[in-house]
Amino acid sequence: MSSVYRNFFGFSKDPFSSDIEIKNIIQTPEIKAINDRFDYTVKLGAIALVTGEIGAGKSTALRWIVAQLHPARFRPIWITASSGSILEVYRQILAEFEIKTATSSRATLTRMIKKQISELAQNRKLQPVLVIDEASLLRLEVFAELHTITQFEGDSKPWLPIILIGQNNLADNLLHRSATPLASRIVARRHLESVNREKMDDYLIHHLKIAGLKNSPFEEAAVTAIFQGSGGIFRKANHLARGSLIAAAADQSQSVNVEHVRLAASEIF
Repeated sequence: MSSVYRNFFGFSKDPFSSDIEIKNIIQTPEIKAINDRFDYTVKLGAIALVTGEIGAGKSTALRWIVAQLHPARFRPIWITASSGSILEVYRQILAEFEIKTATSSRATLTRMIKKQISELAQNRKLQPVLVIDEASLLRLEVFAELHTITQFEGDSKPWLPIILIGQNNLADNLLHRSATPLASRIVARRHLESVNREKMDDYLIHHLKIAGLKNSPFEEAAVTAIFQGSGGIFRKANHLARGSLIAAAADQSQSVNVEHVRLAASEIF
């Protein structure tokens, strides 16, 4: 099915793919706003919060930002959260340093992490940056303890900035009393909203171009249908756009119309 619609429209590769190359990520004003807050947070060695609906582009934005970090100056540590305990989070962080351990001692794991961070900051002169994706999945007990790995020399050395990425409930979870020590370190926040019709049009055109198509096959009404059907959320727009292209190809139509978008919408949730 993929090759049929690709050949029909003349794409050089699948459009609207989730594995978009860093160089092809569209640099929206929202990404710039997150980047500004990222830089500010890293400079202070504090914590930043990036929230938004599922599929709004949070992880993609951070992927682009982290890719801009110079490897001679920064050491990003990227983990994807789960609903596991703080021990699982600690082990994930250590795994990024290629350290595996079966210990269940919080003190031991914390000490091991701090040793790695200190080595980076003091001896290798690298700035570590911990990025926790899907942070809205973290348990409240994790929020209660996570700040302890950022404390060095009596909390006087802010060597480990943290970027928390998650859905809207992440901010609500941080309001819990047990999360106060972590929340008190947050110096920047950005919430990714759904985009408007104009930005959705720009987004679709950008992805068509990087897939090798110079002229958009989407009728204006089809773009509006994709915008309305996706609620201005990029991930769902990707599914609708790709599905409507497949429907148009099956219909032997070089133009994608509202009916093709409707057919695509019937295939997804």
